[in-house]
Amino acid sequence: MKISTTKPTLMPKVYCNLFGHDYQVTRKVTYHVKEYTCCNCKKELTTDSNGKLVELTAKFKEINAILERIHSARIERSKQKMFA
Repeated sequence: MKISTTKPTLMPKVYCNLFGHDYQVTRKVTYHVKEYTCCNCKKELTTDSNGKLVELTAKFKEINAILERIHSARIERSKQKMFA
């Protein structure tokens, strides 16, 4: 007999509805833009241009990827100027 060790999908959602989400930072895009995931229900959020939390859609994933690329390039340039 095989015993399932996975959690049912309904319980985390009920837990979050009762006690609220437990968000943790999963990715730092820039200093001010981060991506968050709920530990219980796996809901993903990010910060928008106004600093508010919004659901992480494909559009926001693309925006965050571009922001991260620009941010890291800018940091690399500032490091090179510092050593020059």
